Amino acid sequence: MKSRMLAALAVAYLSLSGMARAGELNRPLPAPLIDPANSAPMETAVLAGGCFWGQQAIFEHVKGVARVIEGYTGGSRATATYEQVSAEDTGHAEAVEIRFDPRQVSYGTLLRIFFSVAHDPVQADGQGPDIGSSYRGAIFPTTPAQARTAAAYLAQLEAAHLFDGPIATRLEPFKGFFRAEQYHQDYLVHHPDNPHIRFVEMPKLRALKAVWPQYYRAAPALVPRYLGP
Repeated sequence: MKSRMLAALAVAYLSLSGMARAGELNRPLPAPLIDPANSAPMETAVLAGGCFWGQQAIFEHVKGVARVIEGYTGGSRATATYEQVSAEDTGHAEAVEIRFDPRQVSYGTLLRIFFSVAHDPVQADGQGPDIGSSYRGAIFPTTPAQARTAAAYLAQLEAAHLFDGPIATRLEPFKGFFRAEQYHQDYLVHHPDNPHIRFVEMPKLRALKAVWPQYYRAAPALVPRYLGP
């Protein structure tokens, strides 16, 4: 995924696309019409939108988010390894598990960020130069309330014709989340000069700060070096 060839493709992609159609993305989107309050101290969201390096970095900078873990979802535990998922035949997507305080940031707000700066909702089976079903855009609700909010928001955005094509982001059943290998966690922080990070993922993080300054925080909620079960 992050080979020199892919880095070159990333540069070419950005040159041709103007960074994911800047006229369509990287701008505020309307709030979900359905976004019920949750008084619980913590809630979990699972989202997939391309390379999990960038997804993790974006949501770690959102106020109210306590922790973001990279991992795999959509397939079985037995095939939840980077090598197997990269073969594109496991059903898994690279995803992030977001632990957040819904009293500070709602699930609907996370979806607004997801659709506006974190991924391209009209690109199917891939994101930018990362092509394949493991890089698909998808929402995996972890509660019935999340499922209702996500389904309604997808319909709301589609009806508003805010993008230059039909929304390809899927709503999929949550089958479990399996943590990715430790060397992937906080990859953007530890490898800021990686070409894929510089040319594909860092622009998304800058867009978060520019588009959603009210939700942006400078210090990310980094992953502990050791994670227990």
